[in-house]
Amino acid sequence: MTGPIVPRDLDVDLSRVPRYWNNGNVVATAISNGINMLFPAGERFFVRSVKHFLDQIDDPALRAQIKGFFGQEGRHARAHDQYNDVLRAQGYEIDRFLASYQRITGWLEARVPAKLNLAATAAAEHFTAILAEGAFTLPVFDEIDPTMRQLLAWHAAEEIEHKAVAYDVLQRIDPSYALRITGLVWAAVTLATFWVAGSAMLLRQDRMRLGDTARSLRAIGKRDPFIRRVFLGGIRQYIRRDFHPSQNANGHLAAEWFAARGMTLPEAA
Repeated sequence: MTGPIVPRDLDVDLSRVPRYWNNGNVVATAISNGINMLFPAGERFFVRSVKHFLDQIDDPALRAQIKGFFGQEGRHARAHDQYNDVLRAQGYEIDRFLASYQRITGWLEARVPAKLNLAATAAAEHFTAILAEGAFTLPVFDEIDPTMRQLLAWHAAEEIEHKAVAYDVLQRIDPSYALRITGLVWAAVTLATFWVAGSAMLLRQDRMRLGDTARSLRAIGKRDPFIRRVFLGGIRQYIRRDFHPSQNANGHLAAEWFAARGMTLPEAA
């Protein structure tokens, strides 16, 4: 287990976020928005998946971490609900996509074993922690709109902070390697599918041509090869039989990033 998990409230006015907030780049912004749109429903799924087994966890330290995890993820979901409202105000039609996303993932959640939902959550939390690590170690946050920088840096810091909670619960409930890997496959396929679909939907609404999109993707990939870094790199780590999220020693990154910019994380809620 890692250290204390502290829920924090973020107070920012997201209505000021410009349409192309990621370095003024249409494609980079669409890719970023493609995953941001998924967060509210995704975070709530993570909470439900862990909460299903809460009564079976008798370790006080882990229960305290689970409580912090619930608090952080609930606040992330609400903040990204507000950001989805910003996308609507900017003229994007996102509700049909989000309805399909929630209908499909809800159908799956109701029909697979609860342990598999937990295993998928543990794997997805690993992916989000790697995304967060990259954001703090690459020049990602320094090139985006300041308001979005506040939102995403807060979110990333807390993703690293609670990266091991779902995994530790999974190990207490069922440490089966086969279950862990099945959850990894489900999480990777689901995240990649809806991330790509959401990004493509936004790019169509921005009337981006295929050739222009491809050129921009190549340039983005040179700056941040997130497919290789997050999915391929994350999978290579996760399939090790002795893997644990704590092996990624990235707990210091958020504090160093904030301190280097004269910033601080919000106060504890």
